[in-house]
Amino acid sequence: MTGQISASMMCSDLTHLKQTIQIFEEEGIEYLHIDVMDGEFVPNFGLGVDYIKGLREITDIPLDLHLMIRNPEYKLQWIGIRESDIVSIHYESTYQVQRALDWLSPFGCKRFLAINPATPIYVLEEVLDYIDGINLLMVNPGFAGQKIVASTIKKAGRLYKFLEERGKKDIVIEVDGNITPENGNILKQYGAGIFVAGTSSVFQGDASQFAENINRLRDALK
Repeated sequence: MTGQISASMMCSDLTHLKQTIQIFEEEGIEYLHIDVMDGEFVPNFGLGVDYIKGLREITDIPLDLHLMIRNPEYKLQWIGIRESDIVSIHYESTYQVQRALDWLSPFGCKRFLAINPATPIYVLEEVLDYIDGINLLMVNPGFAGQKIVASTIKKAGRLYKFLEERGKKDIVIEVDGNITPENGNILKQYGAGIFVAGTSSVFQGDASQFAENINRLRDALK
């Protein structure tokens, strides 16, 4: 099964947003990845509530909401989450991980747990029954354009084995950070299913090149 693409909107040029979205719709992009950052959990400010509302008005592509915010469980109601969305909260962002996942449940969205490069896989053990997917960070979160943390590639393979051993192969592995076609191809072989695509793939060059970039990445994810 071909991997799904989640286009990282933090990398988009706002002056050509409608053109970009039109291309994504024509090319069947599965998700728009929205990095919501609070300047506290990560050292940067990212896309916020008004941006999300505006994006909803120009496209029906589901959103992949990556909440890089402290104590996300208290802020979920601000965002306007839909059933078609993915919502990732970070294991490292709250002391009450299971409660935060529970508070996502009423929205009917897909519940993902994100883990940073240095966070060990075993922390997932007690929440596997509460999640639909895992967002495996391949870079330390906060800024676009970083190089992959080399150890995370093999970590993806270990994560797939970890899920397989526990009868949880239905849990989706999403990979996020420096997803070049080459890295994507390797990670697809290690069991990844959703690929966050930013400046390393889809957003290279200007909008006239995006369709070609998408097709190149799709070929690598077959």
